[in-house]
Amino acid sequence: MPPSATQRLNLHSWLHRTVVAVALLGIACGFAQYAVTASLSDVATAFGADGGDAAAVGLSATTVGIGLAIIRFASLGALPLSSVADRYGRRRVLIGTMAIGLSLTVLAAASPTFWWFVAIIALGRPLLTAANAVGSVVASEETRSEHRTKALALAIAGYGIGVGAVSVLRIPINSLFGLGFRGVFAFALVPLLALPLIGRLISEPDRFVVFSERGTTRPRLRGLTAVHPTLRRRLWILVTLTFAFNFVTGPVNTFLFFYAEGELGISRASMAGAVIAAGLLGLIGLLLGRWSADRLGRRVGSLMPHVLIAASGVLIYSGSPAGVVSGYWAGALAQGAYGTAFGALSTEVFPTSNRATAQGWLAAAGVAGAVAGLVLFGAISDAMDSFVIAALSVCVPCAVTAIGYLPLPETRGQELEESAPEIAV
Repeated sequence: MPPSATQRLNLHSWLHRTVVAVALLGIACGFAQYAVTASLSDVATAFGADGGDAAAVGLSATTVGIGLAIIRFASLGALPLSSVADRYGRRRVLIGTMAIGLSLTVLAAASPTFWWFVAIIALGRPLLTAANAVGSVVASEETRSEHRTKALALAIAGYGIGVGAVSVLRIPINSLFGLGFRGVFAFALVPLLALPLIGRLISEPDRFVVFSERGTTRPRLRGLTAVHPTLRRRLWILVTLTFAFNFVTGPVNTFLFFYAEGELGISRASMAGAVIAAGLLGLIGLLLGRWSADRLGRRVGSLMPHVLIAASGVLIYSGSPAGVVSGYWAGALAQGAYGTAFGALSTEVFPTSNRATAQGWLAAAGVAGAVAGLVLFGAISDAMDSFVIAALSVCVPCAVTAIGYLPLPETRGQELEESAPEIAV
């Protein structure tokens, strides 16, 4: 599609109903996915497992740890699911994966045993991860270049609100109604019932409609996870960068409370205050990421928080309460800024025919990076009896990989048809 074809597309602002609907689905997705982490102690207690520190960390060689590992790896299924959106449409896949994913979340509330719970959540996790990936594609394709980072920031903010909602709602659900984890997961019925209404707000992006009508240009590639050969170099660069970023966030975020409260003796009240402040900093990070991506470029806007997340990980585990809090806040800022800038870059360097597939690859790379980082961090912290060495082992490689942004094309100010034109085959 030539750049002039953009003028014939029905593109919108970041506050268009489709983008707002994607943000609403992000709230539901964040709630459903983070419910496992927020309710972990309640799940362990309900099924007779130890609800102490091991359950809270969720990464020991216990039954709970094994169950969490299964759930994490299940997210890799988002890759083929996201690829379906490149063949059959964004809207159909987005609503379908959300409907089934939320249904399985509600069903998990009735789990008779821990392993039934793990199996049901593991079935739903890749569907929700795929929905989140396809949602970012819809937000990108529905908007013009000047509105794209705003649309992505809104979608990411929606997911963050969903995560925060779990942390807040689980308190009255447990203390007032005594429903435990079952009440939290059953609450996912609310967004599930609202899904038909939200779905009416979502339209198929014009970019995909036009692409589908031009059947002669559709690449004939083998397999749902195929990406055109000329695009594979940039795909693998982005996969490596995504792996590296999550190589830090996986262990740093997971071990945070265990280290702060268990090793340094920081009170739960102090950490709760730090979490509240981090939420605000995450929002500021989204705005900074949008500004830097639009003013300095997508590559610089992604590179800076990439380096900052590595520095924040080292600071958190440097051995002082001040380091924990300041590093945690810096990490929240970095993750917010990174999500907006990298989200724009990763959607703008692939054409419509491969855009959702590429997002599926990046979602899988994020899962793999987080798991690999958790394994290495845990092994080194146990072997060396040092959290700071463990932090350096995951943060230094992450910082080094930041150079990978430089070979990527700069896409700031370009429409998708300009930054990634379709490849005729």
